Parts: sequence; structure tokens; C-alpha cells
Amino acid sequence: MSEMGAVPRLLRCRREFLAQATQRLGMHPSDFHSEIEQITNSERTAAPRLAAGVLLPLIFRDSPCHGDSGEGQFVFQLIKRSSRVSQPGDLSCPGGMIHPLMDRLLRPLLLYGPLPIIRGPARAYALQQNPKSLPVIALFLANALRESWEEIRLSPCRVRFLGPLPTYRLTRFRRTIFPLAGFVERPGTPHPNREVEKIVEIPLSSFFREELIGCYTLFGSDAAGTGVQGSLHYPCLIHRNPTDGEEILWGATFYIIVQFLGIVMDYHLPDWMKGPVIQRTLSAEYLSGMSPS
Repeated sequence: MSEMGAVPRLLRCRREFLAQATQRLGMHPSDFHSEIEQITNSERTAAPRLAAGVLLPLIFRDSPCHGDSGEGQFVFQLIKRSSRVSQPGDLSCPGGMIHPLMDRLLRPLLLYGPLPIIRGPARAYALQQNPKSLPVIALFLANALRESWEEIRLSPCRVRFLGPLPTYRLTRFRRTIFPLAGFVERPGTPHPNREVEKIVEIPLSSFFREELIGCYTLFGSDAAGTGVQGSLHYPCLIHRNPTDGEEILWGATFYIIVQFLGIVMDYHLPDWMKGPVIQRTLSAEYLSGMSPS
């Protein structure tokens, strides 16, 4: 891996980066099948877990100086959650809870439709690893794409599936996230629904700038209903630009992206406890969101 502070050239090369991402995600063992089995078994217990699919959308922005030469930069296109949903103000991947009936009906279109989204090397890798995993991957990709359409009107036809990422178990919710990486070709203009405050684009190169990796300190109390007693510390990315102002990426989405970069780029998170400290006090509405009325 390149030294922290030096952005790897691969991040500026569209074709080469996408080929490496597809290969490495495809060869990395997927836990989708084993995790969904555990969730299914938990349905018979007093504390069943829920499942949610999310899309990690990558977009390539061409460099104005190089035109269509393939030089530019990759960005993650994330959503900022509105005050109408839980965890307002957080940056997250588009996605949400699985719909058992609808997502199963959509799944065949991703695999066998006239324009199958799970195709090429990504499909071949999934079949080579474990044929039982492909239907599960397709189910959660259908889930994530359906939610992405609802939240920001991202057309599934524009998404090239790159591969699944390791699942992530939320600690404050009985929920497991099934993340999937996708490259958005010919990105259009997003149209956020009421659950989304705005779209925030974070360059992949930001994770290689050590001064942007910091410590996010949360304060709360049981009396406020946040589930946080005292202070908690998490690694974060500090994103600043003239359009978005300052945004803090932390939590599950931060973890998913670090996992993606680790698999694809051999990325290692620097010592975030030595970085800038960002403090936040959680409100009582953080876990529930405000009333939609």
C-alpha cells in the first residue's frame, strides 16, 4: 500500500481500479450465506435479528484537464439522513430493511433479466466461491437497489455490480447490514426523498490523507434516551468542501468503506486516536428521528 498522505495512482484510473475491485471483492470470502442462516435461525428466539441491504455507490468524476482519457477521481456517493428518520445527520449508504416478498420477486431480474446486473466476472467469482451465496447476494442487491431508487431515484440500470462486502452487525439495533459495492455508470441527478437531507460525495483519496482521519467523541445519557452513557470514541473521516461544509463520516458506513478499501487497496487505518477530535452530544431524537408530521 502507498504511504499515508500519498494518494495511490490507481484511484485515478477508472478501468484499472474497477477491474481490481471486482477481482479482489470476488476472491474475498463472502459471509452472506452463513449470516442469513443465523438470522433465519434467530427468528425462533426471543431476540430475532433483522436484515438490511445497502449499496456502496462509486462514481468516477473525470478530470477537467484530461477529458475522456480515463483520468479523474472516484467518489463515494452517500446520503445525509434527514430529521424524519432515525440517526438524523449521519452519512450513510442508500439502502434499508429487506422486503421478503418484493425483493424476492425482483431478484430474478438481476440474474436473468434482459439486462442482468449481476454479470461478467463478479457473477463468475460468486459462483466459484459458493453457488449457494449467489441467490443471497442477488436478494440483498435487489433490496439495496430498490431502496436506492426510493431514496435518491438511482436507476438500477446504471449500476454495475462489483461484489459483496463483509456484513456488519449493528450494536444498538438487532440488525445486520449486508453491503454491496456498485459502480454507477453515467450518473444522473439524484432526487432525494423526504428521508434524505442531501447527497454528499466523498473522494476515496480522502482516506489517504492522515489529517482527515480523526476521533469522533459522542456524549449522551440514559436520561436522554440515546442509549449512550458518558462518552464513546469512534474513528471518523472529516470531509470538508465549499459545497457541503463540514460532514463527519463515522459508524457503520465508515467501517464498510474501510473494509472496502482494505480488500481492494490493502488499506490500513492510521492511528485515529492521534487525529483531530470532533465532539457531539446526542439528542433524544437520535435513535428515533422526528415525527414526519
